[in-house]
Amino acid sequence: MATNEPLKFAYWVPNVSGGLVVSKIEQRTDWSYDYNKKLAQLAEKNGFEYALSQVRYIASYGAAYQHESTSFSLALLLATERLKVIAAVHPGLWQPGVLAKWLATADHLSGGRAAVNVVSGWFKDEFTKLGEPWLEHGERYRRSEEFIRYLREIWTSDAAELNGDFYRLHDFDLKPKPLASEGRPHPEIFQGGNSSDAKAMAGRVSDWYFANGNTPEGLAAQIRDVNAVAEPLGRRVRFGINGFIVARDTEKEARDTLREIIDKADREAVEGFGAAVKQAGQSTGDKTGMWQDSTFEDLVQYNDGFRTGLIGTPEQVAERIVELKRAGADLILGGFLHYLEDVEYFGQRVLPLVRELEAQQLERVA
Repeated sequence: MATNEPLKFAYWVPNVSGGLVVSKIEQRTDWSYDYNKKLAQLAEKNGFEYALSQVRYIASYGAAYQHESTSFSLALLLATERLKVIAAVHPGLWQPGVLAKWLATADHLSGGRAAVNVVSGWFKDEFTKLGEPWLEHGERYRRSEEFIRYLREIWTSDAAELNGDFYRLHDFDLKPKPLASEGRPHPEIFQGGNSSDAKAMAGRVSDWYFANGNTPEGLAAQIRDVNAVAEPLGRRVRFGINGFIVARDTEKEARDTLREIIDKADREAVEGFGAAVKQAGQSTGDKTGMWQDSTFEDLVQYNDGFRTGLIGTPEQVAERIVELKRAGADLILGGFLHYLEDVEYFGQRVLPLVRELEAQQLERVA
């Protein structure tokens, strides 16, 4: 269901090498802190409210080097004034009480702008090479749900108690608590995942559900599945969708850029990634995990970002974004080829058109 609130915009933080497409095309993007500091400051000046740091622990599928997500997120929070930075984390590699304490501190240091993305995990080697067990798919999501319940409990209770299969709390009082404001009692909790387990978990415990790239119709179906769980519990979940954005002065230029990305794909890396993620999805009970119907071309942008259709002129991209809003999106999570140039272009050329279309839509409703 469409919302009357203005759409929010986020971008993927390029804190791992290789850019946001697994391609040998030139990507004028850098994983260094200096580059990312400049990018974060540029993004918040161009209408982006959120940034999502990636979590990778070892070299994989075009990402040879990686900066750790939570420390990198804090650095970006301290370099900006309004941007909310979402640190991606893996349950199983974090003790949740330690992360809760870290996030509370980051929240105070940033004036209430810290957030977390709980990633249940698809890359087995990240766990086994660190000597940690690799759980079956459904168990990974059960652990993530307990992880989120633990965060909420420790952030909101003066005598936190939790007795789960993976985590426990006993009369624990975290001080200081994170900063609270109207509509935000604690740092926002995001999650992704396309499986039935993921959607049900989002309905029960998460503030935000991130969808992989999809059509408006596909997104609407995912939203219905999550809300079928959330609404009987009296919960509201918000929805973000991933999209790789190629906005250019002409449609031909945008389409040619997309074709070049795919034509120059790193085939070995894309096929390796595809094999790994599809194996992970096949482990779900109903075979509905992420990437199960992704084609080779989809996987060149590793969260199906081309599927969202944000390719074209500023007008075409803006119209597609508002179509996604009508399908129920609250946030667009964007990836870009040349971050500094493309983020500024988006803020100057696309975002004003989105706001105009939103205003027109409100007038029609009124």
